[in-house]
Amino acid sequence: MDKPIVEIRRSLLPLSWLYGIGVNFRNGLFNRKILKQRTFQIPVICVGNITVGGTGKTPHIEYLIRLLSPRYKVAVLSRGYKRKSKGFLIVDPDSKVRDVGDEPLQIKKKFPGTLVVVDKNRVAAIEKILSIEKAERPDVILLDDGFQHRHVLPSLSILLVDSNRPVFEDRLLPAGLLREPLNGKDRASIVLVTKCDPDMQPIDYRIYTNGLDLFPYQDLYFTALDYDALKPVFPELKPEPLHLDELRKKHLFLVTGIASPAPLVDKLEHKTYNLYTKFFPDHHPFTREDIQSIRQMIYSVEDDNKIILTTEKDAVRFRALPFLDDEIKKMLYYIPVRVTFVDDAERDSFNHKILEHVRNYQRNSRLSE
Repeated sequence: MDKPIVEIRRSLLPLSWLYGIGVNFRNGLFNRKILKQRTFQIPVICVGNITVGGTGKTPHIEYLIRLLSPRYKVAVLSRGYKRKSKGFLIVDPDSKVRDVGDEPLQIKKKFPGTLVVVDKNRVAAIEKILSIEKAERPDVILLDDGFQHRHVLPSLSILLVDSNRPVFEDRLLPAGLLREPLNGKDRASIVLVTKCDPDMQPIDYRIYTNGLDLFPYQDLYFTALDYDALKPVFPELKPEPLHLDELRKKHLFLVTGIASPAPLVDKLEHKTYNLYTKFFPDHHPFTREDIQSIRQMIYSVEDDNKIILTTEKDAVRFRALPFLDDEIKKMLYYIPVRVTFVDDAERDSFNHKILEHVRNYQRNSRLSE
């Protein structure tokens, strides 16, 4: 695997220096306990990053739900990025994207038995979750994208870093994509290098291990993304799934509104001879004009053997559009994604650490009551 090249906007480095002063000042207030952090009598597992852009938080949250839910009642707390509503809301499978955000709604639809909550104020949200009647109260809370929300002190922090953009070669915003200096990684108990090549070589492990330079108390694991069969966004109109191996001779139009589509593009380029792409910003709200531009792209190819492919997160927003015609709906598929560990032994170690943490935290909380 070639080492990724991190592009830095060097003309903006002076602004990054000023940004760093503000971030370091804020972090210093928390570190010196001038700004207060709350702990709770329930395991709170934070999943986040120190960069802007997609590191795969939602698939990793879903991995943790699958791991924990057979044994514990799980809640997911998100701010509900780009939602139009305010305050504390419990997400329902029939909730509107504009009210709760695309990722929380995606999680709720996939895991209807999981409590999913959106609130910008994480401390107040956890207090409300803990006020739920005891029989329905969750046993563990997954804090989605909460690494910089330091008013909550998690019982365990999992930091995600994208293998396609090594954080140890990045710079602070706006010259780079770092939300905070690299030493912010020191707050994590577990660091996951995400979106890795499943065929990573020993030298690749050494590059990231040496570059991250973690402390002995921190565990490092490497994960990849595994793509399932394509599913129709509107199954009532097109109920048949499509396997990746069936795409070879199809004209495939990939339309996404995610931060990092490159790994998916790389996967699809090995599955079809005819790939066309149209990318929108992360969490983009699709408009009539967008759909018209997609339609023009599709009909520029004179062949009936074609489909539109999007991501699972984008599919949530496409389903909410009232102006999609049936012809586009029938062509529209999404590709589900799952997290896998590059090494099975690492997977077993990670699973054990998470389950042990929840079990021990619960036991200690009961003893302290």
